Amino acid sequence: MKNQIMENQKVWFITGASKGLGLALVKQLLNKGHQVAATSRNATDLNKVIPANPNFLALTVDINNEEEVKMAINKSMEQFGHLDVVVNNAGYGLLGSLEELSEEEARKNFNINVFGSLNVIRNVMPHLRAQQSGHIFNISSIGGFTGNFPGWGIYCATKFAVHGLSESLAMEVKPFGVNVTIVSPGYFRTNFLTKDSMNTPKKQLDAYQSVRDSQTAHQDQINGNQAGGSRKSGCGHYRDCRG
Repeated sequence: MKNQIMENQKVWFITGASKGLGLALVKQLLNKGHQVAATSRNATDLNKVIPANPNFLALTVDINNEEEVKMAINKSMEQFGHLDVVVNNAGYGLLGSLEELSEEEARKNFNINVFGSLNVIRNVMPHLRAQQSGHIFNISSIGGFTGNFPGWGIYCATKFAVHGLSESLAMEVKPFGVNVTIVSPGYFRTNFLTKDSMNTPKKQLDAYQSVRDSQTAHQDQINGNQAGGSRKSGCGHYRDCRG
């Protein structure tokens, strides 16, 4: 029985793990005996919320810095010997009309939500190819299915991009024994709608009443009142991308 348990234990690499879904996932995996390498903009934040554990490696990583991403993956390989599962979870919300949002604000959201994940994929795939196995989970959103949300156009665009690149990735890496899954949560209770995780335009236009209404609803009414929690999400979807 002990050998069977050991065989079921895996090594995970998770980005954006200091709060919300990422943190909940780290805690559950460690409780089940898995080994976890987790990234945050400040590893100190992770070490504050995760008790000392030989199966846990906290890493300070700016996922827009490809060299930092590469170093984090290499450190994880040195610590645990291999990687089984990669979770691209780092990201944040952006609520503002397309006219309001500056190019800088829009690009920043794409840089984290899309290009950050690509940095991870680009640098982890040589290891997964070499071992001929692995599983990549890309965290998208219900906003990756529809953009019918006033003020969420750029955020939805990033999540549509995650869906598209995940589908292509799945076909590219299938010959190497690597699987890809898209996870698209709906509303569930985390700190996603707090100021730390959701940005709004620096210059807001009063003309966009529907956007202001959406902003008020998400920040003051929906935030903290979502169904379930990061451990139990009753709304969402996941899909294995297989040919």
